[in-house]
Amino acid sequence: MKAMISQPMRGMTNEKINEDRDRAIAYLESQGYEVVNTLFTNEWYSDNNMKERGVVHIPICFLAKSLENMSKCDVVYFLNGWDNARGCQAEEFVSRVYGVKQLFEKVI
Repeated sequence: MKAMISQPMRGMTNEKINEDRDRAIAYLESQGYEVVNTLFTNEWYSDNNMKERGVVHIPICFLAKSLENMSKCDVVYFLNGWDNARGCQAEEFVSRVYGVKQLFEKVI
C-alpha cells in the first residue's frame, strides 16, 4: 500500500519541513505504507527551469504534480496545519471527493 504526505511548507525552514516529513515517513512505514515522494526538490522544479518552461503559477505546478502522485496512492496523510495551507486544502478536497483514504496527524 502506498501513501503520500500532505504537508504545509510555506514559511517553514527546510529543517522543519524535513523534520516533520521524517516523522511522517517513520509513522507511515511503521503502519506498512510505502511513501510516495511529494517533496519535489530536483532541478526540474527550480524557479529558473519552471520559468523557462513557461510556468506562471509555480504553486499550481507543485499541486498538479502532487495530484498526479496522489493517483498512485491508497492514502493521503495530512500533517498538522494542513487546514491552513492552500495546497493541502486542495489535496484534502480532491482526496475526499475521489474517495482516497485520509489519515490525519494527531494534534500534539
